Amino acid sequence: MGVEIRVEGLTKRFGRQTIWEDVSLTLPAGEISVLLGPSGTGKSVFLKTLVGLLKPDRGNAWIGDRNLPQLPEDLLYETRKLFGVLFQDGALFGSMNLFDNIAFPLREHTKKNETEIKRIVLEKMEMVGLIGAEGKLPGEISGGMRKRAGLARALVLDPEIILFDEPDSGLDPVRTAYLNQLIVDLNAQIGATFLIVTHDINTARTVPDNIGLLFRRELVMFGQREMLLSSEEPVVRQFLNARRVGPIGMSEEKDVSELEAEAAAGNDPGKLPPIPPQLMPSDGRVRPTQHAPGAWLRAHGVTPPPGSFIDDLGRNWIDEWPRYVASMGAAPAGGVRK
Repeated sequence: MGVEIRVEGLTKRFGRQTIWEDVSLTLPAGEISVLLGPSGTGKSVFLKTLVGLLKPDRGNAWIGDRNLPQLPEDLLYETRKLFGVLFQDGALFGSMNLFDNIAFPLREHTKKNETEIKRIVLEKMEMVGLIGAEGKLPGEISGGMRKRAGLARALVLDPEIILFDEPDSGLDPVRTAYLNQLIVDLNAQIGATFLIVTHDINTARTVPDNIGLLFRRELVMFGQREMLLSSEEPVVRQFLNARRVGPIGMSEEKDVSELEAEAAAGNDPGKLPPIPPQLMPSDGRVRPTQHAPGAWLRAHGVTPPPGSFIDDLGRNWIDEWPRYVASMGAAPAGGVRK
């Protein structure tokens, strides 16, 4: 099972520039969380701070029972072994074939022999669908395959936390859909805590259990997926609707006069679209951390837009969910979350 991450009042500055301040959130153990935000709001900086590559100016980042900013170097080094990281471009070594790229952390951080390394590497390559590509160089494969190779490398030390820095960057919509399904399947299989930084709205709407949004140097909102997807916050509505109307401007944020002019013209970021069903694992089982469709909305008295949980096959998942869980036999914990 994954490790809980608890962030309290975290602040990061570069000189006089504040990247974000007083960020507080909890990434529940074993769940998939997504962090959204306009470009330049410090999402990647947040990931680097979580893994201890950057030190915050203020605040705490608890990884289980360890407060990362206060750890001595030896304990920080050990705590980093809890993490696997998928970088934006895969960050593969161009002169190494895929096998050696994926084996690198094992050779660097463990004393395993080559027989054991080969077993682990091939196991992780099979998990991401790369068996048969062991001898290829990064320059000989597609962007989607490089992402999967980077993910296999992130998995070889069996991390309890996996950070994804814009995994959909540079991928077409079809490859992004395949990668999203792979992420959900891996979470169901290994139970690690996942945090995904992304700009892809479809990923944010269908993959995670929890969503957060960074804007104006602060965390606007973080919580269960349906909380954000039904929010009336203008910046949330603008971002999820991909509209020019709203607080987000071309460079970063709009000033008061621009917002007043939009309001006077009757412009509005628009209502949020219907909430789609959450992506299910390929094998049909319910993830232990998965919430029943509509559970948060019912608990908080929020009425979703009509058709909010109807999928491409016309199934209404609010009605279908209990039958689906019953058809799976003995329901895992995710099947009864309300």
